[in-house]
Amino acid sequence: MRLLRLSMLHGPLMGVSLFLIACSSAPKDPTVAWSPEEIYAEALDERAAGNTERAIAYFDKLEGRAAGTPLAQQAQLEKAFTHYKVNELLLAEVTLDRFIRLHPVSPAMDYALYLKGLVSFNDNLGFLGNFSKQDLSERDQKAAKESFESFRQLIARFPNSRYAPDARARLTHVVNSLAQYEVHVARYYHSRGAYIAAINRAQSAITDYPGTPALEEALHLLVRSYDALALKDLRDDARRVLAASYPDSRFLR
Repeated sequence: MRLLRLSMLHGPLMGVSLFLIACSSAPKDPTVAWSPEEIYAEALDERAAGNTERAIAYFDKLEGRAAGTPLAQQAQLEKAFTHYKVNELLLAEVTLDRFIRLHPVSPAMDYALYLKGLVSFNDNLGFLGNFSKQDLSERDQKAAKESFESFRQLIARFPNSRYAPDARARLTHVVNSLAQYEVHVARYYHSRGAYIAAINRAQSAITDYPGTPALEEALHLLVRSYDALALKDLRDDARRVLAASYPDSRFLR
């Protein structure tokens, strides 16, 4: 009977012992006694050293530790920028979308929109270097349209932002690219004899992106497509607009 009682006691004691051992072996958080400012500084140091995973972990910790403060907002933006630096574009975009949703009146909103524009356009920075032999206008334009919307919002809402001049330059390139894309598709349809589709895409370029260089060829494609369909009046109207807008156009020759 005594042995039975001892064995009954032994079970709970073993459980307590194992629990204590597990607690003692659990990894300790080295930042427990750190201030939010110290965590922020450490995160920046880790990123500068190329340790992006550690940096992101610190930014996550800082966001929770300093919740409701400007430093927590800064942690979100720094995390998004860190993802962007290592080409984790989807994670950067998700982080920025969350920031924009949670902090609609943040003083850093102009930077958030600017960074979102960069993230969306990152795969298409052809004007910053020869990253690809494929022309931007020949690629899928979803990212370019998202970039366009972010830069447009930035310029409209914060025209005096320090990021606005660069956003305007990039926006011009995006608009030209989107117009050229429409012309590229119109040219493809025309080469396949799909003249109605070619007309629709050329007209989209003219309507949606006025003043862009691609409109010269868009008008030319209208002339050729109307001519192929024997729509002489529309062909002549398009040719008159082409001649008036681009009197020295090579397409007139």
